[in-house]
Amino acid sequence: MARTSVVRPRLRYWFDKTMSRGTPALIGWLSMICLAIVVPVSALLVWADRRRPTTLHNQALEIWKNVSWAFKLGGGAVGTPVFVALSVLLALVGLFFASCLVGLIAAGVNRKILDLRRGRSMVLEDHHTVLLGWSEQVYPVLSELVEANATKRRRAVAILAPKDKIEMEELIRARVPSTRNIRVICRTGSPADPADIERVNPKGARAVIVLTPGGEDGDADLVKTLLAVTKSPGMQDQPHLVLAAVQDVRNRDAARLAAGPGACVLSIDDIAARLVVQTCRQPGLSVVYMELLTYEGNEFYLTEEPRLVGRSYADALMAYATSAVIGLRRADGSLALNPPSQTPIRAGDEIIAISRDDGTVVLSDDPWTVDTAAIVTPAPRVPQPERTLMLGWNRRAALVITELDQYVAEGSALDVIAREPELADTVASVPLERGALTAGFRTGDVTEPGVLRGLELGAYDHVIVLSDDADGTMGLRADNRTLVTLLQLRHIAGGLARGLPVVAELSDDRNRALAPISRSDDFIVSDRLISLLMTQVSEDRHRAALFEDLFRTEGSEIYLKPARDYVRLGHETDFYTVVESARRQGQSAIGYRRLSEAAGPPSFSVHLNPDKRRTLRFAEGDSVIVMAED
Repeated sequence: MARTSVVRPRLRYWFDKTMSRGTPALIGWLSMICLAIVVPVSALLVWADRRRPTTLHNQALEIWKNVSWAFKLGGGAVGTPVFVALSVLLALVGLFFASCLVGLIAAGVNRKILDLRRGRSMVLEDHHTVLLGWSEQVYPVLSELVEANATKRRRAVAILAPKDKIEMEELIRARVPSTRNIRVICRTGSPADPADIERVNPKGARAVIVLTPGGEDGDADLVKTLLAVTKSPGMQDQPHLVLAAVQDVRNRDAARLAAGPGACVLSIDDIAARLVVQTCRQPGLSVVYMELLTYEGNEFYLTEEPRLVGRSYADALMAYATSAVIGLRRADGSLALNPPSQTPIRAGDEIIAISRDDGTVVLSDDPWTVDTAAIVTPAPRVPQPERTLMLGWNRRAALVITELDQYVAEGSALDVIAREPELADTVASVPLERGALTAGFRTGDVTEPGVLRGLELGAYDHVIVLSDDADGTMGLRADNRTLVTLLQLRHIAGGLARGLPVVAELSDDRNRALAPISRSDDFIVSDRLISLLMTQVSEDRHRAALFEDLFRTEGSEIYLKPARDYVRLGHETDFYTVVESARRQGQSAIGYRRLSEAAGPPSFSVHLNPDKRRTLRFAEGDSVIVMAED
């Protein structure tokens, strides 16, 4: 038994060594095993045959015939030794050729199948949308492209990312269950390699969207991808629509240079900071923006209307029953959002309107009247100092502080609560152009109930909860902290005499459904917002300038103002009257919000672009949504 235990490992080791010698060893072992089986079985066949030869020589010949037929060696040739040898040689050559041919064909087919499974083949689509890279932005972009092209045929989206093709397809099926008439084509490759980019045919695409990689070096990777796109064959011949978004506003100029002329490069931090500030002062504004940026409800459309040429912007405001006019795009490409009501409309100008579809931006032939008895003149308001509380800190917190200074009245204050004591110097050094805001800092963990209870929340007009990136990234862990903070705020605010307006930043839009909400809460999901912006521009490049104007501090923006400043409360009227009342104040009315329904998802009682012919009755706390200077 002991000897067996020693011999067996040695035999196995010897066998492994011979197998490691490659193909010759494999052929030798295969031949030996086959001979060990075929020869004895051939002899048994001869023995079992009732008509078997009686002589040993003839029996040997029969065994040879069986063996040769089994191995296809010359069909069992019988004759002189030279004749048999040549027959066997010829059969071996034929067998080798046939085996090699089958092997080559099988290897080629397997390699082609493997390449297809790995996403290595070319994309020959035309007028498609190209997505470069992989991030959480993939899912909202695809979802919006599906909605945008729901009535169109034969649309395609090609994705190039350094991921396995099968894995990408499975992830998309899990997060975007229905792509309807959109064909999603996944290819594996590096978005920073021009040769790989050429595989998805960017020169034939209607738009190329470079997804934000994320991480500390995300902007550097994005700039490298943009350089690769511009170097891809055919991309220099004519301008192409290239869309991208940097995380840090300081990298936007470098990204624009890399992307070349005609590209649209957004800044995630810049836009998110502005939205946080605007939304914290106007509960419900985030819902307005989300509806305008998705294709499920109302969105922006630019259309020429020859019948309005020679008339004024005031006429355009009242000319559409089912669309809300917000401005003009001049024939030279310049934009005028909420221009003066007497602004003339010239030939070549386009109407900028909010509508459910491009087919609904049509002039109304129905007569309309204005209920002048319902229109009120708002009492002048003196701006009052505000107190704002900021909970948490991330890389765009300084931008939020700078932007808040542009909006608040003189003497306003901001209190920042965060875990890192060294942020006190950072808060003190934030540049404040107007100097209307005084910023202070306190150290504390905003997820702890004791910290929040000691803040006298009732003294604040607005609360901002930032997605805390103290751990290096703004992701799932940051959202977990934000949700805990919101729970603590809701518990404490329940004992306050008035509602506490809260705007919270989330990294993952799926967490919005988990968040404890009230009628005064808003949520900003910056990655989803940027994804929606890029999708909108990919469908119509003229919207890029529109969004740039819309999110600037200067000029007209979207506001939610008290309904009592436009019409008499409790008085039945239509939205034509609201539009006229807003026009007299130099504003363009686009919708309203009811306070009584403000906690009901998904619209949270925001009604954009209402039918102007329907009657309304506003109550205290209701708001009118307008485009206005301030």
